[in-house]
Amino acid sequence: MPLNSPQQITDLTIHAGIRKASLPLGAILVLGFLAGAFIALGFLLDIHVSTLIPPAWASLGNLLGAAVFPLGLILTILAGGELLTGNMMSLPMAMYAGRVSALAVARNWLLVTIANLLGALFVAYFFGHFLGLTEGAFMAKSLAIAQAKVNADFAHGFVSGIGCNWLVCLAVWLSYASKDVAGKVLGMWFPVMAFVAIGFQHVVANMFIVPAMIFADALTWAQFVPNFISVFLGNAVGGAVFVGLAYYLSYSKALEAETQSVATTTSTTTV
Repeated sequence: MPLNSPQQITDLTIHAGIRKASLPLGAILVLGFLAGAFIALGFLLDIHVSTLIPPAWASLGNLLGAAVFPLGLILTILAGGELLTGNMMSLPMAMYAGRVSALAVARNWLLVTIANLLGALFVAYFFGHFLGLTEGAFMAKSLAIAQAKVNADFAHGFVSGIGCNWLVCLAVWLSYASKDVAGKVLGMWFPVMAFVAIGFQHVVANMFIVPAMIFADALTWAQFVPNFISVFLGNAVGGAVFVGLAYYLSYSKALEAETQSVATTTSTTTV
């Protein structure tokens, strides 16, 4: 399985951030909608798999649900999508490298947040509520998950958000490590499964499950907003600092030195 080195992944991530910052509005909105829907579909699959497991095996059900949740990120990375949590790593890394502005990062995050929300709301309403896939036999499980998220206070939501996006961005980072599809899927699978099994909070996933319960008249928008803010900020720190900044500081200088060394060698050889 051919692999990219951490230095190469750093370069790939920076260039990904540059590309994302320059995407036209239409592409951001369409790809953001798709990514929000993909994450929601992964969550919907999680709920169905875990609910169908007998209550006596609830722990196994939770593990199996977490094991299928990565579908959302796999679709986003391989099929194409703009996901807020991944962009919380790639765009800051491009900003640290001086290749994009803070304003460009803020613009992308704002537009992708709106687009992800629309995609997640689409799945929550039409699949979750209209088709009843988060209600009826699945209502108890869906409501328990949503209540656990909105009942967390600001500090707990924030810290849980850090843990979540630390793992999610590591999943994206590992997808850049591999040069083939199987390696990318495997690299993404375990970090995402881990954050779901642990119970960390993902802002885009919450855009699906909490509104699904709002559409079922079990929760309110007033409960969603504080949770959204705390998890958004935690996810931003997890992606931009614990992965983006950490690896930029660790590998960007080595990458620059390696590039300069190659350039010097090429120049000497030419002379």
